[in-house]
Amino acid sequence: MSKINLDELNTIQYDVLKEIGNIGAGNATTALSKLINSKVDMRVPKVNLIGFSELAASIGGEEATMMGILLSLSEDIKGMMLFMLDLKSATKLLNMMLANMGAPEKSEEEEFNEMHLSALNEIGNIITGAYLSALSDLTRLSIVASVPHLQIDMAGAILSLPAIEFGKIGDKVLYIETTFNEESEINGYFILVPELDSYDRILESLGIC
Repeated sequence: MSKINLDELNTIQYDVLKEIGNIGAGNATTALSKLINSKVDMRVPKVNLIGFSELAASIGGEEATMMGILLSLSEDIKGMMLFMLDLKSATKLLNMMLANMGAPEKSEEEEFNEMHLSALNEIGNIITGAYLSALSDLTRLSIVASVPHLQIDMAGAILSLPAIEFGKIGDKVLYIETTFNEESEINGYFILVPELDSYDRILESLGIC
């Protein structure tokens, strides 16, 4: 049985989980900068523990069209991770990567083709991998991620699979909202859904539980 009650975290526990969100997002920003070979700034992320039912509203509503990358986590930390971008932000990031490759950029009217989807999958894979690597380094815990699954759909549809599993995993998710490159307003959302026992391991690894 888990030692932690996510509804009754003390200030230190909550601050540590928020700092994990900040460090992970910072590492993801560095990885993104290397990927597109360009400086990427990051606004200070908003980090909260929220109920799964609040997620869709937090990212613009169930009908907002989004890109989602879903990974399942195993080893010392079990659960799921989801990285989401609104479609406009996904297109901006895609075009940064295409420009770095010397490939033609995608216009707003153009449908995502196979190359676009492959590039977006790579972006999502690298960003989530960098986030999880930071978490692993910080906690000295082993985290193995599955092959990422890319989906472009309404937010409600993307969240439906983790919602089915959510009841088995935990009461709340660690929600990190960040903006890359404030001028171009690229809005990204990291959603970490560890099993309750994994929250215990994370806090214990840092000497807080």
